[in-house]
Amino acid sequence: MSAPRSPSEAKPPRMEALARLPLFFALEGKRALVTGGGTGAAWKAELLSATGAAVDVYAEQPSEEMLALAAEPPKGEIAIHLRAWQPEDFKDAAIAIGGCETEEEAARFAATARAAHVPVNVIDKPAFCDFAFGAIVNRSPLVIGISTDGAAPVFGQAIRAKLEALIPFGFSRWAEAARRWRKNVQSSGLSFSGRRRFWQVFTAHAVTHPNEEPAAGDFDKFLSETRGEGEALEQGSVTLVGAGPGDPELLTLRAVRALQSADVILIDDLVAPAILDFARREAKKMLVGKTASGPSCKQEEINSLMISLARAGKRVVRLKGGDPMIFGRAGEEIAACRAEGIPVEVVPGVTAAQGAASRLAISLTHRRAARRLQYVTGHAEDGHLPADFDWPSLADPTATTVVYMPIRTIAEFAQKAIEHGLDPTTPAIAVARATRPDEAVIEASIADLPARIAAASPGGPLVVMIGRALDEYRAARADVSKSLRKSKSTG
Repeated sequence: MSAPRSPSEAKPPRMEALARLPLFFALEGKRALVTGGGTGAAWKAELLSATGAAVDVYAEQPSEEMLALAAEPPKGEIAIHLRAWQPEDFKDAAIAIGGCETEEEAARFAATARAAHVPVNVIDKPAFCDFAFGAIVNRSPLVIGISTDGAAPVFGQAIRAKLEALIPFGFSRWAEAARRWRKNVQSSGLSFSGRRRFWQVFTAHAVTHPNEEPAAGDFDKFLSETRGEGEALEQGSVTLVGAGPGDPELLTLRAVRALQSADVILIDDLVAPAILDFARREAKKMLVGKTASGPSCKQEEINSLMISLARAGKRVVRLKGGDPMIFGRAGEEIAACRAEGIPVEVVPGVTAAQGAASRLAISLTHRRAARRLQYVTGHAEDGHLPADFDWPSLADPTATTVVYMPIRTIAEFAQKAIEHGLDPTTPAIAVARATRPDEAVIEASIADLPARIAAASPGGPLVVMIGRALDEYRAARADVSKSLRKSKSTG
């Protein structure tokens, strides 16, 4: 039996290093300074005007492009001064953009701006910049900025093009509607939970009807729907969410939505840390680890914690590795919630067997090799091999068997399966940390696999797949090895 352990709050992961801090300047009605009259300066002046800034351009010879822009600015007025810039021009400026021909002029411009406490950017001269412009996806007031810190502007533009294709232009109207309606929602009398639910209803409609024109009737409908949920909004709930075997890209959209609306997330040790990047930042995260060989929280403690949090009105997500319904004790947690009248739902996830098979490109039910697929647990409640296995079924040569959590019992499992008729040469593959970047694969016959696992000592969650369907993986590896040997001999 594993050592006891109490639920504990998880420390939030530290922010990874940032090349740039993404910020959005509010420039409506403020003064912006631009020097130079070329194409780069004109583009920056256009951006600044689009924000509502009053733009002063200092250029002895402004280009036709700059003159045309000043005649028809996007939003804020653009005034052109036919002279070189002077230090006193920085007074009251909120931002300064320099189109400087030489390094000397760039250094003087940047130093003057900083002396006046004005953030400065010198076009195409990053050494003199306090901030940088990135590629922009404009669905204002929804605005997305993309930066590669100058390392690969073309890459940034390619990402922008992808986002432009993904994000409907109609989102601009819905984002503007959200801005108009925010004060009305705040004064609607809805509770905090109710207001959050209103915006969830709003978002669901906007995402599915992006090209509709938001109308006052929509606001009334969303408000009515929210109020119609009544006391249910204040009642807590529990959602069992399958985190999959590790790769965050295998999360379902429904799992992401659950993570982003949670108040509290109860996390298993086997959940890959990268999964929490999708969680609501304000949600409280608690470790309620259950592992076969390490300290584990008692199931009764986890059930009690879930119920107490839900009773306090919290939206609780019970985040489990793989699929909650496959050896995840979901049945016990669902029963505990139902017994206390707590609403509970389940969001399925990719189970470890599916994740491992997909990465190895193995069909677990290959029609020429398998007639059945069976999942079994590698240990019972006491930590030992279950005493009630149907060994003839496990020895069936037409079955593919996946053993979950077998790290301590695989040797005994293999021995008994062979004793009950399983061919010792049957292919077997152990996969540790399936679908994660550090995934480890150990391939052997079932007779030899336990020794190979012991020698490798793989950490993390482990599954073992057994059956003739795995022959295709062995054959594929043999073909790759043969090709490599052939290329070396002819190279």
